[in-house]
Amino acid sequence: MKKASPKAIILSEQFKLRGIFVSSYIPRKCGIATYTKDLTNAINILNPDYFAEIMAMDDPREVVDYPWEVKYRIHRNVEQDYITAAQYVNKSSCDYVSLQHEYGIFGGNAGVNINSFVRHLKKPLITTFHTTLEKPSIEEQFVLKRIAHNSKACIVMVPEAEKRLKKIYDVPADKIVVIPHGVPNIPFSPSHLFKKKIGFAEDDFLVGSINLVSPSKGIEYVIEAIAKVKKFHKNVKFLMIGQTHPLVKLHAGEAYRQHIKTLVKKFKLEDNFVEIDRYIELDELIEYLKALDVYITPYLEKSQTSSGTLAYALGAGKVCISTPYIYAKETLKNGRGILITPKSPQSIADALLTVIKNPEERAIIEKKAYEYGRHMIWERVALDYLNVFDFATQ
Repeated sequence: MKKASPKAIILSEQFKLRGIFVSSYIPRKCGIATYTKDLTNAINILNPDYFAEIMAMDDPREVVDYPWEVKYRIHRNVEQDYITAAQYVNKSSCDYVSLQHEYGIFGGNAGVNINSFVRHLKKPLITTFHTTLEKPSIEEQFVLKRIAHNSKACIVMVPEAEKRLKKIYDVPADKIVVIPHGVPNIPFSPSHLFKKKIGFAEDDFLVGSINLVSPSKGIEYVIEAIAKVKKFHKNVKFLMIGQTHPLVKLHAGEAYRQHIKTLVKKFKLEDNFVEIDRYIELDELIEYLKALDVYITPYLEKSQTSSGTLAYALGAGKVCISTPYIYAKETLKNGRGILITPKSPQSIADALLTVIKNPEERAIIEKKAYEYGRHMIWERVALDYLNVFDFATQ
């Protein structure tokens, strides 16, 4: 294998790699935590001799009881913890360290504490950048640059993130690898077959969003759009699935959720709005995805370069409607979904009515989405990761 670039990867006949993953981790209610669990589960299948170990980022605002694979905790606000953690890794027998980077996981301004870990680490580091800001602050740019400089490979999920690493953060092209967000291997099947299982009629038209609820999700615009669609299809229902984001709840309570409920009453949508106010696990998430006719992410943040739930919906062959943030623009292009105008109830309503009134077009979108999702199943993503890890240990 060439050592000049992590892109020069080949299929290893048998992996025997000891890895430590630095990330937030379940049961913390965090997208990165879920991502790391799903990724390491898939990696363990392909690398069964050495199960992945987790070095979990601890947040004092969210007390959790971790599963057995978490061997070490780092207190996010204690800088010395990062240094001690690096020393622990250096003394271990691990072959590589996989860092899942998202600014908010780590302590210090712009999550700068993680640089103390990176600076003291002597093992090969491979970093997955879940966020690559187009207009970072000086501190955000500094943090990412230092991590990338000390990484043997930098993984992103879409080509736009690769471009940003090169242009904005000066990361060498031969360090960057694009690996898509993983998805469960869900068999393709019509949604009406699964609606009764979650308590709905076969002729209900189900639109869903599965997320930690926060103002950045733009759900209020969906509510107004459902009021418009109801005039043409009385059985349309919007499912708001997920509890309020823990940090939003800490600082603002349930104000945003109450705002959504107020809008539901204003537009007389009590029979068209379903609230599932809890964090749902993967098996239940898949059951909801199977039953939905449309999955929607009307997010307000334009620079988001990953979305686990949108990826999962694509993998399930759903019609996905989304505002054009970076990840959605990349994954839904070429007819794999429908992009809408941000903060526009009318744009959302028009997209929903297009799906409702044109079953042939809906079927085409579903097929394209599902076919695209085949290259994103976790087993394939894990193989790509393991090949990069294998390269990094050479």
